[in-house]
Amino acid sequence: MSWARIMAPLSGGAGDAAAVTAAAMLAEPFQAEMVGVYTPADVADVMPWMGEGFLGGVQTTALESLKEAAQAGETAARAALATTVYAKARFVALQTPVWAGLSAESRLSDVVVFTTDPSRGRGPLAEAFQQMVADEQRPVLIARPALKIGGTVAVAWDGGKEASRAARLVLPLLEKSAGVAILAAPKASSRSFDPERLKAYYAARGVKAEVEILPDSGDAAPALLAAAKAAGADILVAGAFGHPRLQEFIFGGTTRTLLNSDEPSLFLSH
Repeated sequence: MSWARIMAPLSGGAGDAAAVTAAAMLAEPFQAEMVGVYTPADVADVMPWMGEGFLGGVQTTALESLKEAAQAGETAARAALATTVYAKARFVALQTPVWAGLSAESRLSDVVVFTTDPSRGRGPLAEAFQQMVADEQRPVLIARPALKIGGTVAVAWDGGKEASRAARLVLPLLEKSAGVAILAAPKASSRSFDPERLKAYYAARGVKAEVEILPDSGDAAPALLAAAKAAGADILVAGAFGHPRLQEFIFGGTTRTLLNSDEPSLFLSH
């Protein structure tokens, strides 16, 4: 089992170089294609605001400004991709309709890589992050500055649908890792589950993992982060948005706490 295509959405902004570096780092052990996908603001999205009553001259000027900004952003995104020496890097510039193009690119990618800001709702790629995780349900890697591939990976496990999807999809990365820790907090979950079953699932696929049962806690997220840090994990794997998205947004939830943490890097799947 392997990964063949790693995708990094790019905005033409300051975070692009870090996203390219992380995506290349993830692609290299698999000799996978790494694709930087420039995702500009879509002119079609602002057209409804330029309907009846909008002055023709102003409309033309505004559209020209958007096109110029998109061209400048593409130039910057191409420059960011050029910073990598990874041989299998490729650039794609999306055109209108941008969101449809982004969806199509993600559906044929094994992992989508973001930096921290989009995952926290900041910057031009914030909506793209939500689209990838919640709508397209693509596995995403949120790369923190200390990202390392081939070290220790911690897998948060509660036996649920989201956690099991993440635990399965991350398997190629686990096969490249030096150590795997399964973190389970039974007292923080309403469901009954046995983390030894996940350990057996991994063992049948040649991945050796250790199980750690976390202390009794009403909130799993802080315990997961503390255990991941204690294990020296470079990446924490977790299911995303296990509760309805509106509830997660209002009350925070485990996903929100993980996204607001500074380390480790996160591998999420909804």
